[in-house]
Amino acid sequence: MKIKRALLSEPELRAAVKRLPGWRIQNGKLHREFKFDSFPEAFGFMSSVAIEAEAMNHHPEWFNVYNKVVVDLVTHDLNGISTFDIQLAKKMNALAS
Repeated sequence: MKIKRALLSEPELRAAVKRLPGWRIQNGKLHREFKFDSFPEAFGFMSSVAIEAEAMNHHPEWFNVYNKVVVDLVTHDLNGISTFDIQLAKKMNALAS
């Protein structure tokens, strides 16, 4: 199923975030911190996400130290959070489980 890339309205965004465990809005971006048991698990997660993100041509802002991966999602060319950010967040949650 192909998702149309579109900026979300405030009500759409609030509703979407309620359905995304662990995610919140921070500094105008969709934000989450993932913790894993080890660095290889964190890095493996990032590698899996990289494949999904590349397939979408939609790439996260992220930071990794040891077992922690901090993620911010925003659609820069739309100047806000879009349907692609929500879709990538869902994929990240599934990959982290």
